[in-house]
Amino acid sequence: MPKVKFSEISELSPDELSTRLRELKEEGLELRLQQATGQLENTARRSIVRREIAQVKTAINQRKSS
Repeated sequence: MPKVKFSEISELSPDELSTRLRELKEEGLELRLQQATGQLENTARRSIVRREIAQVKTAINQRKSS
């Protein structure tokens, strides 16, 4: 998956944000398991997923404080 810009994330609805966060956390878990078993081919994907999780959490918190 290509990198997602924060402007694209901030346009999502609260339900879409929570769904996206859940999907990213599941993907992060799968990537960690793959790395632990030596099956992970694209190691850069882990940092991209972590960054995207942070962006989604930031968008959620910004909506709460608004």
